[in-house]
Amino acid sequence: MPSPFPFAALVGQDEMKRALQIVAVDPSVGGVLILGHRGTGKSTAVRALPTLLPAIRAVEGCPYGCDPKEKGGSCDRCTSGSRPRSTEVPVPVVDLPLGATEDRVVGTLDLEKALTEGVRAFEPGLLAKAHRGFLYVDEVNLLEDHLVDLLLDVAASGENVVEREGLSVRHPARFVLVGSGNPEEGELRPQLLDRFGLSVEVTTPTDLDERIEVLKRRDAYDRDPEGFAKRWRSQDGRIRASLARARARVEKVKVPDATLTAASRLCLALGTDGLRGELTLIRAARALTALKGGSKVEVETLRTVAPSALRHRLRRDPLDDTGSTTRVERAIAEVLPG
Repeated sequence: MPSPFPFAALVGQDEMKRALQIVAVDPSVGGVLILGHRGTGKSTAVRALPTLLPAIRAVEGCPYGCDPKEKGGSCDRCTSGSRPRSTEVPVPVVDLPLGATEDRVVGTLDLEKALTEGVRAFEPGLLAKAHRGFLYVDEVNLLEDHLVDLLLDVAASGENVVEREGLSVRHPARFVLVGSGNPEEGELRPQLLDRFGLSVEVTTPTDLDERIEVLKRRDAYDRDPEGFAKRWRSQDGRIRASLARARARVEKVKVPDATLTAASRLCLALGTDGLRGELTLIRAARALTALKGGSKVEVETLRTVAPSALRHRLRRDPLDDTGSTTRVERAIAEVLPG
């Protein structure tokens, strides 16, 4: 399998790249929804993400990759035994295809063991593989309703419960949900839309030089994927090191009261429902501050992340036909001038 297209080699689409790095630093920000035209690098960026993520420690032999330092929230196998041995593993990034069956997603009876050994054993699904990592759904707006319901249940509880064919299994399933799609092909259900921490809009480049650079890099990659990846390895390495440093310092970044006030004023001006918008806005700004090496969140950083954190949380206004991004930018100019 060829090396993925290097993250550092992506041209433009700064908001998308920033959002993916933010959730890599602080998964509590929530998932990332990437909507835009076909052929704008959405899936390419997501599939390049694993090469940037520092490895994690997991319980050796655990099918769910439980954290050996975590006392609660682990599977039965990891909580019932003695102190487990750990090993270093890459952060999982799992694709959930549109045509996936429910059994493939949640897990099912291991037929091979049932037939050969006569025992009931659980075969983990995609949700188990995505634990402590990322679950990616391309064309997420076309996902079948019963799979959307499954994702909503698991995203809310952080665990997957399977009861079927004489099996009763409960295992942790905490992951960052990343979805991409073309908004012209359909809208997301409001419940699923609310589960994404950040929403990003991508468009086809209109700058001639930028388009030419995209063509050059893509053509070079298609002709020699390994050689192209090697040429960009050092740039990807710098991003990887930046993410590792940001992860280490993000909990130490302070959020002054003035910044909290600014976030709440902005959400009040936009009429967002609940407080999830403010929480996401603050967490995203804190992660971005950590990426930049800062020690406290400034109002300027709120301005940067506000469109991504709030554009998908606005109520429809029949008297205002402007787009959600324009409404957020207008509110920023009125509430947070500078």
